[in-house]
Amino acid sequence: MNRLIMRIWLLLAIAFVLNACSSTAPSVKRDKTMANRTITQPRTAPAQKFYRSATYPTVKRDKNMAYRTSIQPRTATSQNFYRSATYPAIKRDKTMAYRTNTQTRMAPPQNFYRSATRPTIMRDKTMAYRSITQPQTVPPQNFYRSATYSGSFQKPGELEPAVEFWRKTYTVWRRSEVAFHDNRYLDVIYEVMVLPGYVDESLTSEQKEMVSQRRDFWKAQLSILENKLRYSVTLNANDRQMIAKLESSGRQLNSVLNGAAARVRSQRGIRESFIHGLEVSRRYDRQFRKIFRDAGLPEDLAYLPHVESSFQPAARSSAGAVGMWQFTKGAAKTFMPSGGRVDRRLDPFASAIGAARYLSFAYSKLGDWPTAITSYNHGINGMKRAQDQVGRDFVRIVETYDSPAFGFASRNYYAQFLAACEIANNPMQYFPYEVQYESP
Repeated sequence: MNRLIMRIWLLLAIAFVLNACSSTAPSVKRDKTMANRTITQPRTAPAQKFYRSATYPTVKRDKNMAYRTSIQPRTATSQNFYRSATYPAIKRDKTMAYRTNTQTRMAPPQNFYRSATRPTIMRDKTMAYRSITQPQTVPPQNFYRSATYSGSFQKPGELEPAVEFWRKTYTVWRRSEVAFHDNRYLDVIYEVMVLPGYVDESLTSEQKEMVSQRRDFWKAQLSILENKLRYSVTLNANDRQMIAKLESSGRQLNSVLNGAAARVRSQRGIRESFIHGLEVSRRYDRQFRKIFRDAGLPEDLAYLPHVESSFQPAARSSAGAVGMWQFTKGAAKTFMPSGGRVDRRLDPFASAIGAARYLSFAYSKLGDWPTAITSYNHGINGMKRAQDQVGRDFVRIVETYDSPAFGFASRNYYAQFLAACEIANNPMQYFPYEVQYESP
C-alpha cells in the first residue's frame, strides 16, 4: 500500500515538472517587418511596436534629394532635418540654368546677379525697346565738356570725337580704306573696309558699288537690331558687339540707335592726299602766314586749304568752287575783285588775300572764330540764321541746328579745320620721316 502511494506521488511530481518546463519554453513568431523569424521572449505581453523604439537606422526618401542618409531612431525625430544641417543643398533658380551648391539653406541671397558686373537687361519707360545697360554705376555725363585750344582757336570738348575722326581720316586711313560710321556721332564706327586691288584717287564703278552694298548692309543690320530690341527678341553675339559700338562713348543706347540706320555714312581715308598737301604747303606757308598776320588774323588760318583742296591750285568742286581756296564766282567778285578776264581764283596768293578779307568780315558779323570759319562752307547769312534760331553757342548750333543746307560738311567743317591745324603744326608725330617738303 505504501509503495502504491509513493508511485502516485512520483507520477504527480513528474507531471508537475513537465508542465513547468512546457510553460517556460521559447516560442517562434513571424514578424511582418523582418525577412526571417527572431526568437522572442515568453509570449506573455509581447511588445506591439517592437521596432519603433529600436536603435536601428531607417531610410526615408526626401523630395529635395535623390536619397536621404540614415538618421537616428525615429522617436522624436526632427521634422526639418536638412534645413539646419550644413550639407550643401541644390536648388533650381528661375534666373539660372542651374544654381551652384550653397551653404545652409537659411536666408539665401535673393538678388544673386544684381551686384555682379555683368550687364543686365532693363526696360526703360522712355524707350520703345529694351537696352542693355552696363553695371549700374553713374556714367560721366559731361565726358567731353572741358574745352582746350588748338593754337588761337578754341576746341570745345564736345567736338573732340569729331576732331579725332578727322585725325584718323587724315593720318590713319588710306584711300583704299573706307570707314562706315554714324554721321552724327563720329566716334561710332561700325567698320573700316579695305577695297581690294589698286585704288586710285577716284573709285571705279565696281569699287563704288562695293562701298554702296556694304553701306546698305550696315543699314539693314541696324534696322534689324532696333526691331529686336523693340520686340524683346534674343540678341546674338553680333548684336551685342554692335550695341557696344553704339554705347562706346557712354551715351544712352536709345538716343544713338533711334534712326541710326538712316545715318550710316561712308568716309574714305585721305592719308596720301594730306601728306602731299603738307609737302606742297611749304611752298606757300610763309607768304600765307604774312597775309593773315598783316590782316590782324590768326596765322593758322593759312592751314585752311588742307580742308578745302589739299593745297591743289587747280582744284574744282561740284558746287563750282575753284582753286586752292575754293572761291565761288559770287564770293570772288566781292572779296577779290579783278577788272581783267583772268580768273584770279587760280592764283593761290590772290585767293589767300581774298580769304583773309572774307574771314575778317565774317568774324566781325558772327563774333567768334568757330562760327566764322564754318561760314566759309555754309555762308555768313546761313550761320547768322543758325545763331538767330538756337543762340550763339557754337556746340549747340552743331548739335541742334536743323536746316536742309546745314548738312554733314557744314556741321563738321570746324572740326576738320582743328584736326588739320593739329597735324600741320606737328607733322612728325603723325608722319615720321614720310613728308618730303617742296622748296618755298
